[in-house]
Amino acid sequence: MPGENEQGADRPDGETQTHVARLLLTDFRNYAGLVLDFRPGAVVLTGDNGAGKTNLLEAISFLTPGRGLRRAAYDAVARTGSTGFAVHVRIAGSFGDCEIGTGTLGEDGETGRRVRINGASARSADEMLEWLRVIWLVPAMDALFTGPAAERRRFIDRLVLTIDPTHGRRSLDFEKAMRSRNRLLADNSRDDLWFEAIETQMAETGVAIAAARAEIVRLLCGMVERLPDDSPFPKADIALGGTLEEAVAARPAVEVEEEYRLSLSANRARDRAAGRTLDGPHRSDLFVRHRPKDMPAELCSTGEQKALLTGLVLSHARLVAELSGAAPILLLDEIAAHLDAGRRAALFGILEELNCQAFMTGTDAALFSSLSGRAQFFTVAGGQVTPA
Repeated sequence: MPGENEQGADRPDGETQTHVARLLLTDFRNYAGLVLDFRPGAVVLTGDNGAGKTNLLEAISFLTPGRGLRRAAYDAVARTGSTGFAVHVRIAGSFGDCEIGTGTLGEDGETGRRVRINGASARSADEMLEWLRVIWLVPAMDALFTGPAAERRRFIDRLVLTIDPTHGRRSLDFEKAMRSRNRLLADNSRDDLWFEAIETQMAETGVAIAAARAEIVRLLCGMVERLPDDSPFPKADIALGGTLEEAVAARPAVEVEEEYRLSLSANRARDRAAGRTLDGPHRSDLFVRHRPKDMPAELCSTGEQKALLTGLVLSHARLVAELSGAAPILLLDEIAAHLDAGRRAALFGILEELNCQAFMTGTDAALFSSLSGRAQFFTVAGGQVTPA
């Protein structure tokens, strides 16, 4: 069974690493067809810009609910001229072996992305979370602290989803209900019964979203506190800003639900004038401070922002490992280029300590030279991936 005899699969304490043992791609981005075998531990993918390194990470990111690390439309993921794409993997690890397939290469005219686990159709993509968890850090996230609040909400929701598979469904239900309410507002509807039904659903799902976010921040703060004060990735103070998030931290959820429902009802005229719902978890924000410097993250240098974000992602990975019983798979795109030599060495050491499979990309293989003998190296060029 994969993972039993491969180097790095098991630690002395008996903990087996959950990892992608084989990856098969069909018509995915620039890959017409590809088969790769991986060992547990670090995997380094190097090559020129545009060679297809990030495409491989994106394929693995489809092993979790959502649209992957690029959040791309499915027709943009399929190779030019093809009718769809497929990603198939064999997973080995602490939960046993598993075959997962996903993609849009459909049968009988089906559309949308489908998921099959061990040959059987999954009811939803959430079922993949029973076998593995995937976390990523990509250059597009470098502007997390200085960009719009929507990106920080998406970041915190992704952290929640990695631990709580039901969070995605709650978020979709809230957004659907809010869109219905906004249509009623735009149509100048006065149907109080219809408003009440929608606002009740918004209150239930909205408070559940806020509570889940508040809990992940509480747990993440606990993980940060366990870091040494001289950690190469600085400690971060994190907090949520939002009416519901602040309320659920102080009062029972049932009370907050009723307050939010009444607030929605009372503010229909205001929201009608604005053309949208102004209060709710869709307006919340995440605040991060660099603790050693006592400075908001958005005012830190680019390098310190990268170190802060990397530290948060690594703390989250530790949290996922503790709560789920298996370390997540990490996708770290162009990670080494923005870290000095000391932090690169620290990162590689932390990844080994986590006992996780980590896929790392870069244009300069020399940045990963300290991993020689401890990682798999591949060269990516022209749609081909070969052992380095």
